[in-house]
Amino acid sequence: FYGRPWSMDQRKVLFQMQRWGLNTYLYGPKDDLKHRLLWREVYSPEEEQLRTLIIEAQSRGLRFVYALSPGQDIVFSSSCDMTLLKRKLRQVSDLGCQAFAILFDDIDHSMCQADSEAFASFAHAQVTVTNEMYRFLGEPPVFLFCPTYCGSLCSPSVSKSPYLQTVGEDLLPNITVIWTSKVISRKLSVDCLAEVESVLQRPPLIWDNLHANDYDSRRLFLGPFKGREPQLRSHLRGLLLNPNCEFEANYIPLHTLGSWHRTGKEEMKDEECEYCPDRALSAALHDWMEELNQPLQAGVCSGKGLLSESQVRLLVGLHYLPHEHGPSAQKLLQDLTWLKSNCHVVGVNSKKAPPQKVDEWRGRASRFLSLCEDIAQLHCSVVGGANRAVLYDLYPYVWDLRNTALVAKAFICWLGRVLSDSSTLGSWRNCFHCGKTTGADLLGVESEPWVFKGGVSGEVQMLLPIGSSSELFTHPPPLFPTSRLYNIRPYHSKDKVELYRMVRQLHLRTQGGQESSSAHPDVIGDCLGPCLALCPEYSFILEDELGVCGCVLGILDVRSFAKRCQASWIPAMRDKYPEDQGEYPDSLLYHFPSQLRLDALPELVDISVSRTLLTALLTALKANSQGVFCEVQPTDRQRLEFLTKLGFLEILRGEARSREGVVLGRLL
Repeated sequence: FYGRPWSMDQRKVLFQMQRWGLNTYLYGPKDDLKHRLLWREVYSPEEEQLRTLIIEAQSRGLRFVYALSPGQDIVFSSSCDMTLLKRKLRQVSDLGCQAFAILFDDIDHSMCQADSEAFASFAHAQVTVTNEMYRFLGEPPVFLFCPTYCGSLCSPSVSKSPYLQTVGEDLLPNITVIWTSKVISRKLSVDCLAEVESVLQRPPLIWDNLHANDYDSRRLFLGPFKGREPQLRSHLRGLLLNPNCEFEANYIPLHTLGSWHRTGKEEMKDEECEYCPDRALSAALHDWMEELNQPLQAGVCSGKGLLSESQVRLLVGLHYLPHEHGPSAQKLLQDLTWLKSNCHVVGVNSKKAPPQKVDEWRGRASRFLSLCEDIAQLHCSVVGGANRAVLYDLYPYVWDLRNTALVAKAFICWLGRVLSDSSTLGSWRNCFHCGKTTGADLLGVESEPWVFKGGVSGEVQMLLPIGSSSELFTHPPPLFPTSRLYNIRPYHSKDKVELYRMVRQLHLRTQGGQESSSAHPDVIGDCLGPCLALCPEYSFILEDELGVCGCVLGILDVRSFAKRCQASWIPAMRDKYPEDQGEYPDSLLYHFPSQLRLDALPELVDISVSRTLLTALLTALKANSQGVFCEVQPTDRQRLEFLTKLGFLEILRGEARSREGVVLGRLL
């Protein structure tokens, strides 16, 4: 138990542990202020529901371990602090707890002056207090000590560390030492723990952070327990798995941990004697499927459908393990990387490219787009599923990846089209140079997973030309999830009628539902027409099941566009609109040569797709432009706030020229 309290889920996890053959539950949530920050304070009668949890665990044959973290501000030499520590542990003991842990991880290893005078070393201070608490509680059969993990305390090596040597020599032999080889270990073997066992003078208890996700708000780990040799069990006093903060995300991790723990026991079938992560994952998926499609209350189903096994496998593959992606995520990243690296084969100047290479690009693009569509459908299925508890825990992650996949899908669609048109080719090679390598390339075997943030979603993001702009991708999900299926794609000429209808609808709403008497009846078409006719390749459409619900129109080079309008469009408009709107100054266009216009229906349940739509255009513009601007009416506070959050800054006011709007710009 770690991180955010799980409230009613606590009993459920105890049931699962009993069912899967696990035997120990450690209570140590940092959000329980009296576990860490206010460790000196005893629990009030209203907080003594801890007793219920202890009784529940014991009734299921589980060992309940109460952990306390006093290390942040304890004065080891203070008799007052020792009295308060004993009072706290005695209270929990009186609640029925029979196993305890004193944790000194994640703290500063310096001592106050009083402690420096009383103890020979930091290790000596910790060991003295731990031994005293152990004796005070009557030497319980399970008493855990977690040392301070710090590079300087483990130098020059684990075996030669004075800190660990003191712990091994002075800590009472029946006290178990918690150990983490690395914060998040890719693999654990008997050989790698031999040095630890020697210096601690006892087999360690492994604190395994394999599925912990509290270091990255965009990552979730649904993959199997993996990379730990089954032979470890005979060289350890135990293994504690620190799980995802989200309770519902831990079904597979705990299920497969149980399979690993049972490996080799006599009652198991011969073919199961050797632990296989893939086989354990399949068994866990089979059991999880039933729960995923089970409503919280029997006979009550607020969802729209069932999650299929292929969707659940996709979900797990996209949120696998810290050092390893599942098959679906690997395909997603490999195809996106390859499509970018080989986009020249479908360019207008690619006549020398082998036909099979062109076919391969088109084929892999089709596969990539199909996978992005599967991700969007997965999002809808999770939101519309029967088990709402699963929805609330997994929604932020599937929503985040859905949005990133929408941008990537739109980018590949745009790339395949624009490279085939010599008039819009531009410096398309920038598409390759703007994106960065994937996290899999950045992360070596010895690197910690947080070197690269965001998991699969973050890696897809960084492969996009605009990927370094985190403000476009990292936002909290909407409060009200929607199962509506959205798509973002490049504009087609066939969209013109529906697009005009949508923008006209928006225009009428701004006029109170009636046409302005002074407005020309063709104002909508004449407003959108130049962009769609002269620069359609930088326009994107947002659509749902009902049709077009948003659009973003982009102009790559406003100067060039203005000249083309002057020659082919403006002469016909002068009779309709005699008022001159004025030109944008050269000082603006020098830094922000591109322009955009964003429109979306206010009925959008998930307003985040408007941000995703805009990001799709910025991704395309980034390949050939250094900056973009847009014009907003000063009374449109909502849009001004929306754009400001996405990195746009006000650079020009209407009074500087004949236009009324506020100009906001953003460098790319």
